[in-house]
This record gives sequence, structure tokens and C-alpha cells, in this order.
Amino acid sequence: MSHVVVTGAQGFVGRALVKRLLADGLGGRAVSKLTLLDIGFDAAPTDSRVNQIAGSIADAQIRAQAYASPVDAVFHLASIPGGAAERDYALGRAINLDATLGLLEDLRGQPRAPRFVFASTVAVYGEKLPEFVDEHTLPAPALSYGAHKLMGEALVADATRLGWVQGCSLRLPGVVARPGDGAGMMSAFMSQLFWKLAANEALTVPVSPEGVAWWISVGACVDNLLHAATVDAERFNARRCYQMPVLRLTIAEVVDALAARFGSERKALVTYAPDPFIERLFAAYPPLYTPQAEQLGLRHDGTVEQLIERAIAH
Repeated sequence: MSHVVVTGAQGFVGRALVKRLLADGLGGRAVSKLTLLDIGFDAAPTDSRVNQIAGSIADAQIRAQAYASPVDAVFHLASIPGGAAERDYALGRAINLDATLGLLEDLRGQPRAPRFVFASTVAVYGEKLPEFVDEHTLPAPALSYGAHKLMGEALVADATRLGWVQGCSLRLPGVVARPGDGAGMMSAFMSQLFWKLAANEALTVPVSPEGVAWWISVGACVDNLLHAATVDAERFNARRCYQMPVLRLTIAEVVDALAARFGSERKALVTYAPDPFIERLFAAYPPLYTPQAEQLGLRHDGTVEQLIERAIAH
């Protein structure tokens, strides 16, 4: 039996993670209490194990409510995404950096150090990427969002050194297929491709067909989050940080695969209107090598067909 806390529980990845935790537990152990934090919730819980706490994780009283009973694991997914964080620096810092430190510091009084899984981002690498990226590539964030997430990785490693948590940070690539219009997210086009073409609707994407992105389905992403929360902590590297493995695909390759799945006529629904800034940030990714992550047991979707299957299954 275990008590698990999830921040950003109403978000895209958060909802999928919560569903899996309730259905499958954590590492073979049933979840006896699942505390969910977010600004608000769509509906009251239907499972007696769920405890919803509405409010900002920047509020120490909200965090104290979440940690009121001993905690076994924390999945810290809450964030202000890149575009929104650029428009409101103070809000981005409060959630993406200050609240991360608060969540870690507030765990100092726990009976034993819980597992703390932090959702970082490929935005830490910035827009001027080298010929290839591997697990030794130095980050160079081009957005405050990426800078704050990189600082969060360091905070997780330091909190682990201090014995507050058993931490691990995972750098998430473009996770698909997020529903809705992706307000505040410059990478929203990556998910909209799936839903628009599945619905036989036209869309304009702000990158070229030759643009190359790193992709993972929400199902594979949740697999990796759960694995990071249950794998033997002695296996973690010194940085306590891993890049999630990805599929590296052009926009055209994904469109072709979607057309093969839903109908060849769907290709004509896509219009390309490249924005140089968005192209640099989200569609100019070099090869990515992640042998350490794969040795730990982290995985990508395997094929573009499986990416599509798992992306639209949630």
C-alpha cells in the first residue's frame, strides 16, 4: 500500500498517469491514497482513494495538505509551458522553479525519503543544437522555461544528496497527442496533427515538412515515469537525470503514417507555414543517443505506427 502525490494531475500527462496508477498501482503495490494537485478539477473523484487539492503548488499551505500523511512517491508534472512562461516570467518562475524547490524542501520531515520523479524537458538543450545529442551534451536553454527546468534537475539531485528524496529527473520530448488547442504551447502543432487528421480536418503547421522532431506517445511517457518511480535507485547515474528515448521523425513522416492509418486524402489537409523561431525550437532536432536511459529500462514507442496507436488510445 502506498501514498502517491501527483502535481499537474489535470494535465495531459497527469490524467494518463493517474489512470494508470489507479488501475495498476506502483511497482506491484496497490495505491492506497492518491493525492492530486492542480489549480482546479473538472469533476469530483469517483474513486475513494483519490484526494483532490485545488490550488497553486506555489502555495506552501497547498503543499502541506498534500504531504499531511507519509508520502511514498511524488510525480511532479505541474508547469507553466514555454510560451506562457515567456509571456509571464514571474508566474513561470513561481511554478517552474520556486514551487519545485518548495515541493522538495517540504519533504524533509517525511519518515523516509520518498521517490521524487521530476518531469523536465528537452527545452534544456536550447535552439542551437550540435550535430547530435547524447547523454553528455551540455544544456543551453533558449527559454526561461528550459532554464528553470534545468535548475529543477539540479535541485532534485541536491535534495537526493541531502537525503530528502530519492530523486530522478526525466527530460520529456514532444508528448502526443495532447487534446485541445494547446493554448500556451508552441509545440501544440505536434499533437494537433494527430487529432485533426483523424477527424478529417484541415490544419496549418508552423514548421516545414522536412522539419525533424523528437516524439513519444503519452502511453510510452507514462511507462517511463512509472519505471523511474520503481527502478532500483542504486542504478541511477550521479546526475539523477535521463533523457527519455525518442523516435526521431520528420513532420512529413508522421503525416504519411497518419495518412496510411486514416486515408491517403488526409495529406492534402496539411498546410505548411514555417515560423523560423518555432522551427528552430521544435523541428530542427539532430539524432539523439540515449544508451544510459535505455540500459535503465526507459523506452520509446518503437515504430511510428505504434506511436500513432498509443498517442490516440488515451
